[in-house]
Amino acid sequence: MQPTVDVRRGRERFKTNLSWLDSKHSFSFSHHVDPQNTHHGLLLVSNDDIVTAGTGFETHPHQDMEIVTWVLQGSLVHQDSTGHSGLIYPGLAQRMSAGTGILHSEKNDSWRLEGGSTHSDPVHFVQMWIVPDEAGIPPGYEQLEIDDELLRGGLTTVASGMDKHSGTTAIRIRNKYAALHAARLSAGGSVALPEAPFLHLYVPRGNVVLEGTGELQEGDAVRFTATGGQRITAEQPAGAEILVWEMHATVRGW
Repeated sequence: MQPTVDVRRGRERFKTNLSWLDSKHSFSFSHHVDPQNTHHGLLLVSNDDIVTAGTGFETHPHQDMEIVTWVLQGSLVHQDSTGHSGLIYPGLAQRMSAGTGILHSEKNDSWRLEGGSTHSDPVHFVQMWIVPDEAGIPPGYEQLEIDDELLRGGLTTVASGMDKHSGTTAIRIRNKYAALHAARLSAGGSVALPEAPFLHLYVPRGNVVLEGTGELQEGDAVRFTATGGQRITAEQPAGAEILVWEMHATVRGW
């Protein structure tokens, strides 16, 4: 493979705008279809969603997919057919393994669980799907609070199926060739990207500078092939947040 750094600007992403949902898609999704843009490495979906209060995704099915949800602002209620129910919020990583089949819903109505007053705050989150390395596994769910690790300012492993991360604080995904990392960067803070055959960098909050490429704004993404090690630096006072998929395989025939 030839080393490539492919910058995808946020303004170029597919968009779905409904009365309750503002969604931006990195890859082909729903009725947005581009045969040349279906995945990168093992990553098939990277959706940046804003959902208004009291609304959300009603119960729907998934199968043979590892789904990781990362909340940036607000809170999201998850409920599924295996009996899991929980509140996802910033700093809490969540993974759902669809396996042989699962039904779930995701809604911005935390007062149902907390018994408090309704609110009008939207929830902003990124949802990412990767293929498992084995089909037909039992459905599963895991969530883990990793806010303390993020406060240290480095690149934190959020979710991984790779052996080298077995001793780290991270949720487990059912693909031994993939890992998701995150970093919250204060002004002037920087991290180095891992090296892998496939990397996917997304900037969900703030602006950063990518070594050798230049400024990336909020909503921009970069697809790396056969490269890595570049530094990411936040230069604005408000800082930034990044999500990085490290992948050592790709989807064939998708």
